[in-house]
Amino acid sequence: MGLFSGSRPQTLGITSGKLSPCKPTPNCVSSQADAADAEHYIAPLAISGDPAAAWRALRELVRGMERTAIVRDEPGYLYVEFTSRLMGFVDDTEFALDPAGLIHVRSASRLGRKDFGVNRARIEAIRAGMGTPGGR
Repeated sequence: MGLFSGSRPQTLGITSGKLSPCKPTPNCVSSQADAADAEHYIAPLAISGDPAAAWRALRELVRGMERTAIVRDEPGYLYVEFTSRLMGFVDDTEFALDPAGLIHVRSASRLGRKDFGVNRARIEAIRAGMGTPGGR
């Protein structure tokens, strides 16, 4: 781990069917944030077709990304740590399979107040890699 990796949050995972909410700082995006909260809200990954196939595709896509560590891979839940190239900053990213045909996401920087859009850009790159519609 790098100098700026920080400690793994204790609030990760699914509680009462939801991922943890974002803190008020502008270094987190979540598909379960209020849609009116433009700073934190990001659309979930839409699934067309077989949810199990979409989940497998997500796992394979994430596995192929650089500086990625899959920490927890459970049925319907995936927790990944992404580490920045230069300073070793770690972002905690979670995916939760929703039976409604969605994959909910939450991605937050461990350290610092701002992420300069890195978490949002990463989720949008994953969305594009999966070929799912969405956006803000």
